[in-house]
Amino acid sequence: MRDDRHHMQIRVYYEDTDFSGIVYHANYLRFMERGRTNHLRLMGAEQHALFTEAQAETPGFAFVVRSMQIDFLKPARMDDMLDVVTWPVAVKGASITLAQEVRRGADVLVKAQVRVAFISEGRAQPIPKALRVLMKADKV
Repeated sequence: MRDDRHHMQIRVYYEDTDFSGIVYHANYLRFMERGRTNHLRLMGAEQHALFTEAQAETPGFAFVVRSMQIDFLKPARMDDMLDVVTWPVAVKGASITLAQEVRRGADVLVKAQVRVAFISEGRAQPIPKALRVLMKADKV
């Protein structure tokens, strides 16, 4: 974490590229999913306890991608070292909006805004207080 933003390094491998040697567009989605997952993992030392509390309040919950806006600005190539940057934009009733960038050095290659919904039993539900505190949506 730097400046309230999560940074995760990813090396581009041959399997990430298409026949022309640039990163296949769908692989950026995988890179950003890993960034969001690691961001959530690193948000707080008591994360497991908070998730247990949220599970008691809303059994069977999950986070699902509701929408994504993405701009592909420049290509990445095999052996590039990329920085996947993730930060929260807004936490509302049943959803979280995150901004993400995939960078190579100072160059922004991909920009995305992702809205993730909180669901339980197949329906959107308000995010439990324990998770809102973890995501810094509520004051502690």
